[in-house]
Amino acid sequence: MRARLILPAVLMAAMSAGCNAARPPQAAPPGPAVPPPASTAEAPGCAGAVARYRSVVDNDLAMGHVNKSVHAQISSEIGEAASACSGGQEGRALSLLRASKSRHGYPG
Repeated sequence: MRARLILPAVLMAAMSAGCNAARPPQAAPPGPAVPPPASTAEAPGCAGAVARYRSVVDNDLAMGHVNKSVHAQISSEIGEAASACSGGQEGRALSLLRASKSRHGYPG
C-alpha cells in the first residue's frame, strides 16, 4: 500500500521539476538604435523627412524588423523621394514618402 502512495509522489516531483528548469538565455537585441545625423534629420521640409524615414528603415534592418529585400524596396522608394526633393518637388517627395510608409506599415 505504501508503494502505491510513493510512486505518484515521485512522478509528481519529477514532472514539477521540469517546470522549474532554467530557460535558455535569450539573445540580446542588436545594439542601440542609431539616430540620423542631427543636421540632416532636423532639416526642414522634405530633406528632413527623407533623412528621418531612411534612418528608421535602416535601424529596422539593423534590428532585424525588416529583411534585406524589403529594405531594398523601401530604400528605392526613399531614393525616388530624395530625388524629387532635391529637384525642388517638395510636394511630390512628401507624397512619395507617405505612400511608401502606408504601403509598408510605417506611421504617417
